Amino acid sequence: MTTTGSRRIEAFESAMSEAARHLATGDAKSAFACLERAHVLGQLDFVPHLRVHWRMLRVGWAAGDRREVAGQLMRIALVPVGHLVGRLPVGNTGGANVSAFKPMAIPPDLERLIENCDR
Repeated sequence: MTTTGSRRIEAFESAMSEAARHLATGDAKSAFACLERAHVLGQLDFVPHLRVHWRMLRVGWAAGDRREVAGQLMRIALVPVGHLVGRLPVGNTGGANVSAFKPMAIPPDLERLIENCDR
């Protein structure tokens, strides 16, 4: 039987793969949109959370977006701290265009995947 957490991680991995496909075709905007979904799904777990920020950094770099690169470097440094103190802004999409500390509404399709997970 598949648990909600497993479906959440499967959806995370799917979003990460889709982002890689978009980036491979040079579509950084679509890649980043997939990574924002992956961030919402993966931020509850340390390794997926860190992975998605590294990927966001790569997309920002590929797009030549200095603001995104700087924002992701800061977020990569903050991920361990956030997990250690248990202060993660649930629903935050992870991009430099939003505060790293701002909780955000979770889209209903993603909420169903994470609602039974420990926060």
